[in-house]
Amino acid sequence: MPEDVTFCGVFDGHGPHGHLVACKVREALPLKLLSFLHSSESGQNGSGKACFRGNIKPESGESEKDLSAEDNENSMWREAFMKAYKAMDKELRSHPNLDCFCSGSTAVTIVKQGSNLFMGNIGDSRAIMGSKDSNHSMVAIQLTIDLKPDLPREAERIKRCKGRVFALEDEPEVHRVWLPFDDAPGLAMARAFGDFCLKEYGVISIPEFSHRLLTDKDQFIVLASDGVWDVLSNEEVVGIVSSAPTRSSAARILVDSAALEWKLKYPTSKMDDCAVVCLFLDGKMDSESDCDEPCFSSATIQSNHSENPVESDDGQKPEPSLRRNFTVRSSEENETCGGGVGGVFVDVDDGTSAAEDQNWSGLEGVTRVNSLVQLPRFSEERPNS
Repeated sequence: MPEDVTFCGVFDGHGPHGHLVACKVREALPLKLLSFLHSSESGQNGSGKACFRGNIKPESGESEKDLSAEDNENSMWREAFMKAYKAMDKELRSHPNLDCFCSGSTAVTIVKQGSNLFMGNIGDSRAIMGSKDSNHSMVAIQLTIDLKPDLPREAERIKRCKGRVFALEDEPEVHRVWLPFDDAPGLAMARAFGDFCLKEYGVISIPEFSHRLLTDKDQFIVLASDGVWDVLSNEEVVGIVSSAPTRSSAARILVDSAALEWKLKYPTSKMDDCAVVCLFLDGKMDSESDCDEPCFSSATIQSNHSENPVESDDGQKPEPSLRRNFTVRSSEENETCGGGVGGVFVDVDDGTSAAEDQNWSGLEGVTRVNSLVQLPRFSEERPNS
C-alpha cells in the first residue's frame, strides 16, 4: 500500500477446509485490492472524466473541486473493493487444490487513508471503533453489521434464489441457509467467500462497502472474529482495549479476555477461534513512541481438539493447523451433541444499509453457533423444484 495507507483484515474460516480458505484469502485479497486500486486510478487519470457526485452537496467553506476529489477517491476504493472480492471468490472457485464447495471464510477489511476510512465486509466478523464522546468518555461505535441470514434484505435475496432460511428447533435464535432440496449445509451467515454449494441459492461474496471520515475523537478500531463477539459486547471490548497497559499488548489482552469468558460462559464447549486486530488511529504504537513503529497490534488463539489453544502474536505466522474446531457435524453427532463450536465468516457492511438493519446487528446477547450443521448429501435424483 502507499505510505499513507494502512490495510487491516480478519478472516475466519468455516467448514472442513475453512482454515485453508481463510489463509488463502488473507494472502491474496490485499494484493488484489491494491491491484484494482491502481487500475482504477490509471483509468480515471487517463479518461479525465469527472466522477459521479450523487446527492452530496458542498458544505460551507468546501469547494466543489474538493468535494469532487473526495467523491472520486471514494468511488475508486468502492470499485477496488468490489472487484477484489469478486476476483477472490473466482480464484477460490477455480483453485485446483482447495475444496471450497462446503468451506468458506468471512472477511472484515478496512483501509485507512489519512482521515478516510473505507470498509468492506462479508460474514459475521465485526469492526467497531472506540471514540470519545462530548464528555471525553470512551464509547463503542459499531462500524459493520453482522450479515446473518435473518436480516430482512439478506433473507429476501436468498429466498428469491430458491434457497431456504429457517432455524432448527434446538436453536430457534440461529437462522441458517439451506439448500432447496436438502436440509444442509445450514450456513449461519448470508455472505462469504467459498461455500459454492450455496452460491446459486442466494449466498454471495459481494461486500458491503462504506466510507467514514475520522475525527480527532476517534481513538482506535478493533476487528475481530465472532469468537470474540460471542462472549464480549462492543462496550466491553472498547473498555479492555482502552485500559490495556500498552498498545502493543491490547490485542493479546483482548484475546485472553475472550478465552476466559469462553471458559466461564461455555464450560462444556471448545473455545471458538479468536482473531483480533487493533488499529490505533493516531499512528503511534504507544503514547510515548514516535510514528516509526507499527500503529497496530494483532493476536489469535486457534482452538484445537486437545483443548489446548494455539496462540500467535505479531510477527508469527504458524502453519495452518488441521487440529482445529470442527464446524460440520455428522448426522450421528447432530443426534448426540447439543452444543459444539465452529468458526465463522468475516464480513463488512457498507454503512448504506436500511435503518431497520441496525436492529439486527447483534449488539447484545451471547449465542454459541456452529457455522455449518452438516454437509449436503447430493444424490443423482434431486427434486425438480
